[in-house]
Amino acid sequence: MSLESMFSLKGKKALIAGASRGIGLAIAKATAGAGAHTILASRSLDVLEKEAAALRDAGYQADVAQLDITANESIDALAAAHGDADILVNVAGTNIRKPFEQYTQEEYDKIMQTNLHGIVRLTQKVGAVMIERGKGGKVVHIGSLMSLLGLPYLSVYAMTKSGLAGLTRALAAEWGKFDIQVNCIAPGFILTDLNRHMWDPPEMAEWLKGAQPNPRLGTPEDIAGLSVFLSSPAANYITGQVIASDGGYTTTANWPFGPS
Repeated sequence: MSLESMFSLKGKKALIAGASRGIGLAIAKATAGAGAHTILASRSLDVLEKEAAALRDAGYQADVAQLDITANESIDALAAAHGDADILVNVAGTNIRKPFEQYTQEEYDKIMQTNLHGIVRLTQKVGAVMIERGKGGKVVHIGSLMSLLGLPYLSVYAMTKSGLAGLTRALAAEWGKFDIQVNCIAPGFILTDLNRHMWDPPEMAEWLKGAQPNPRLGTPEDIAGLSVFLSSPAANYITGQVIASDGGYTTTANWPFGPS
């Protein structure tokens, strides 16, 4: 296998659930750029149409699909239309940051449905078609640092992202015999529209410099390349992994010592 073919997604169909902005859009662009016929799915069809048109103008294959990950009928319709995907990337997610004891039932249900229950349903349906087709496949979940550790004021979000990590390992064990690889990316501190205001205070940037060896915030593109790799033939022997792309935050610690 040539180096080019190892990382190519040509001839594959990829479904990106949650592709209208941020990490999801970056993954969709990179996936299309790697040669896959890419389906951009989210609620924001007007945004998706613009992005897909730009990809087509650049010579790539891209289409759009409606997806409300909180609505079972929307999930089922998407799976019926595009369940024949070779690659499923689950990016859809939301967050509400507050003390655990202050979450309302409505907030709890919204985060759970968006980040976990809807993704589980979509993965069930697309995975079933992957198994039936007998051609293998790739499933990539977008987890979080909360898939690996705990930070305050993220308790419900952490439950969902920890759930995705567990689902990754269990499905890798269950679907390996069908040549379906299931992995999870745990992004670190990635600057997106969902968290931009959180990083406005200068003390946050100063804290980050001491918290991880690469002192900058990540970008959606930092996650997109890893997603393409995990979707490609180069990752055929990688499954059941939760892989952090986090500037070293989860594996290192900084201190003020330096040799004299």
